[in-house]
This record gives sequence, C-alpha cells and structure tokens, in this order.
Amino acid sequence: MNTIPDPISFESALEKFIAHLKDHRRSAATTIAYHGDLRQLHEFLKERRITQATTVQTVHLEEFITNLSTKGYTPKSISRKINSLKTFFKFLIDSGLHSHNPSSPLTHPKYDIKAPRILSETEHKSLRDAARLDIRISAIIELLLQTGIRIGELANIRMEDTKKNEVHIRPAESNPERIIPLNKTASTALQNYLSIRPQVENDHLFVTKTGHPLLVRNIRTAIDRYFKKAGIKDAKVNDLRHTFAAHQLKSGVHPDFLTQILGHKRKSSTEKYLDYVKIEVTQFSTRLTEL
Repeated sequence: MNTIPDPISFESALEKFIAHLKDHRRSAATTIAYHGDLRQLHEFLKERRITQATTVQTVHLEEFITNLSTKGYTPKSISRKINSLKTFFKFLIDSGLHSHNPSSPLTHPKYDIKAPRILSETEHKSLRDAARLDIRISAIIELLLQTGIRIGELANIRMEDTKKNEVHIRPAESNPERIIPLNKTASTALQNYLSIRPQVENDHLFVTKTGHPLLVRNIRTAIDRYFKKAGIKDAKVNDLRHTFAAHQLKSGVHPDFLTQILGHKRKSSTEKYLDYVKIEVTQFSTRLTEL
C-alpha cells in the first residue's frame, strides 16, 4: 500500500533538490539554471496560493508553461524549463517527498536546433591577426582553438599543468580529467606567454598584471573584443571549441579519440559535428591537426 508523503513546502523541497545537485557534483551552471527555473515556477504558484510541493498538479504546470509562452519565451527556453520541472519532480518521487509525478504528461515544444558556429579559415586567421600584439590573449586563443578545451577549464590551468607538448586538464564539476597534446602552434604561443608572464606567487597559468587569476568573464570579454576588432560577427568564445571539433573530424581524427580530448560524456555529442563537415579522408587517425 502506497503511503501519502507528509506535506512539504515548495521552498523546502527546492532547497533539498539544490543540495542534491551539489552533492552529486552537477555543474554550477546547471545548478543555477535549475534553481532559476524552479524559482520562477515557485513565484507563479505563490500567486495562485499554492505553497506545498505535494499539492502541485499537472494542470498547474501546464498553466505555468502557457504563461511562459505569452511572455515571449522561445520554444527552446521553454523546453529547457520543462527539463527542470521533470528533473525536480523525479527527485521528489525518488526521495519519497511526492506521491506522483505531475510533470510526466508534459511534452516538449518542437524547435529547430541551431547549427554550431564554426569559424572559417579566414575568420580564425583574422582573429589571430587582431590579437597578435596581445601575447597573453594570443596564447589563450591558440589553446582554445588548438585543444578545444572549455573556457572554464582554461581558466583553471595551473603552472604545473603545462609541459612543452601537453597540458593537464583538471577535473572540475562534471568535466573529466584528461591530458591533451599541444601542437607546435599552441606550444609556441604558450612559451611566448610564459616569457612575459608576471613573476608572481599565484600558480594559475593565466594571471593579471597584479598576479590575480584571470577570470572566465575577463577572458570572455577580451576575446569578444578581438572578435569585434577582427570583424567576426555573431561569434562567441565557445565557437572556438566548435571550430576545433569540426576541423579535427574533417581532417580525419577518429570520433572516439576526439570524444576523449573534448571531455564529452557521450560519443553522440562529438558525432553531431559530422552533420556540419565534409569528411575528406577515409581512414581515421588519433593525431590532432593544426588549424
């Protein structure tokens, strides 16, 4: 016989869910997104005097989604919020905090998946030219472009993590630890930067002139500035990672090997780039190529 869970406020249920995400080392970005989506639901429910998580019904969630549509949210954004709802209520069921899952009947709206932005050869050469006098940012651009690492991973690199021909990427949140080979272009750019890096006690690889770690937002702002200077429109820092992945597949690098280099959890995340590149070779290799 099923027991009826004790009433629990939405606020308390949300706190338990966020603690659960942190305990399972979900990424900070994922946790923040879930928290924001569920806070939005909480405010919507409070306006209707629904404060208990155990009293939330499917109809309430459907009204919430309809309300999002009227406020101009895109189908993609709504789909993401539905994922948040489903994950939250599944947690409540698994934790014995809810007797049924009101989010089960919810369906995702259809939307077109935007193709990744892959820089052309002319574009990434223009970006290099625009930043060539900034030795630190030039090294950052080459590391991102030649290794495909995430911007957060780059900001977390320590001095001891770098060798002439490889870089050690530390595990962080849900991203795996790995060793990535450095080609000549990346290695040269890194050595050029190390020759002018401030002699400070901080062990982060990329630091400010005063010796503080160069933060993700600082890196993003600087690269965005050079995108603009190079005349490259609608590009973001993560497009350097897209460009790396597409170029390696096009050059014949094996998807299994590339999945490890990129730190993807699923091979399908790597193989999606095959839809956007023309494979010009018939034999895959496990050697990365230069851009």
